[in-house]
Amino acid sequence: MKCVFVTVGTTSFDDLIACVSAHDSLQIIQSLGYNRLVLQIGRGKVVPEPFSTESFTLDVYRYKDSLKEDLQKADLVISHAGAGSCLETLEKRKPLIVVINEKLMNNHQLELAKQLHKDGHLFYCTCRYTRN
Repeated sequence: MKCVFVTVGTTSFDDLIACVSAHDSLQIIQSLGYNRLVLQIGRGKVVPEPFSTESFTLDVYRYKDSLKEDLQKADLVISHAGAGSCLETLEKRKPLIVVINEKLMNNHQLELAKQLHKDGHLFYCTCRYTRN
């Protein structure tokens, strides 16, 4: 089972959770060959409804004592730019996409993501997109 794991750590990052759990995003994730999406939503107000079909499963939880098991099972990790989440994922040698929370003041997360991208460890983006 190919799995995408999304983590926001102990914070809330509703834009990320809403974006990745949107119908269009779920279709894209499935088209890329993934059949499981696990969302760790922290303190967020956006709480997608878990579901399971023959071809896809969406699991949702707020916190666990450790993300080790979810990171181990993941084929791709999408994370907020918290240093702990980034480093723990990179230690497991998992492909990592970091999503910058643009609503944070004094955004040191962007600096971290830029440096780790420059060093070849990850890709980063924001939740903003435009349609043509």
